[in-house]
Amino acid sequence: MKLADLAQRLGATLHGDPTAEITGVAAIDTAALGDLSFIANPKYASLARTTQATAVLVEPSFSEITTATLRIDNPYLAFAHAIELFYQPPVYAPGIHPTAVIANTAKIGANAHIGAYVVVGDHVVLGDNATLLPHVVLYPHVRAGNHLFAHAHAVVREHCQLGDHVILQNGAIIGADGFGFAKQAGVLPGKSWHKIQQSGPAVLEDDVEVQANACIDRASIGETRIHAGAKIDNLVQVGHGSTVGNDTLLCAQVGLAGSTTIGRGVILAGQVGVAGHCTVGDGAIATAQSGIPGDVAPGKVVSGYPAIDNRQWLRSVALINRLPELLRSLKSLK
Repeated sequence: MKLADLAQRLGATLHGDPTAEITGVAAIDTAALGDLSFIANPKYASLARTTQATAVLVEPSFSEITTATLRIDNPYLAFAHAIELFYQPPVYAPGIHPTAVIANTAKIGANAHIGAYVVVGDHVVLGDNATLLPHVVLYPHVRAGNHLFAHAHAVVREHCQLGDHVILQNGAIIGADGFGFAKQAGVLPGKSWHKIQQSGPAVLEDDVEVQANACIDRASIGETRIHAGAKIDNLVQVGHGSTVGNDTLLCAQVGLAGSTTIGRGVILAGQVGVAGHCTVGDGAIATAQSGIPGDVAPGKVVSGYPAIDNRQWLRSVALINRLPELLRSLKSLK
């Protein structure tokens, strides 16, 4: 694709040779001749001067470099669109594999692709244009909207509900039992914990994506709800009865205990843990490995365990690094 054509398709302003040929996309430090790359983080800006890429997506104010640039307000988003131009994912033709098991009472929408060894239970309702890859299991009474894409080994438990354009990556489990047990006295050893029936479904609204081996537990009563546009990363655990707001990001290994409420537009970075019955307000951010034992106000940025204001945490960490020096100073005063 000519660089001029690419600039037009991305809505970017071209600085450089419009006839240059772009054949692929690559990271700034590994790009070669013919590649398009991008700079969205100032940390990597210097690499734009040494990259072998034919062109680089940058913000409009980026300084001039010898490599051609495509200037646009959001280079990262533009790069995402560029990937779509150069990479064509597999296409799954409509049809049902002969090894799939589909209950007679299930209703399958138009143009579904149902792969090998898929199981669709009784009274499942599946919208149009669904893609179920091998070994996907939909338990009885699951309801899913249009354009469900479930990768191999995804499982959706009974009575759970999925909106339109939901994506389930490999091994995602929607609606497994929540971790609920009631202590009982006066019973034989090994019988102390009475399992609480988990009767409420997990509900995923439109455009939710749940990535590999993440678990969204069903609720004991009521429901577990993931609001529209939320993205759940690999190995995330969403406890029973929790709510995750619109467009929130839960990064890898985040854990939400039961009945947690996460607002809209929240970002919980990797390995953040949130105690049960807490509320994290709209737009809040928790940096990696934060432990949140209580409510977080909207818009706050928190870090550490127990999680505190990010700026206070940074000052505290700086002081911790100086403790040996401070200790020596105190001893010298004796």
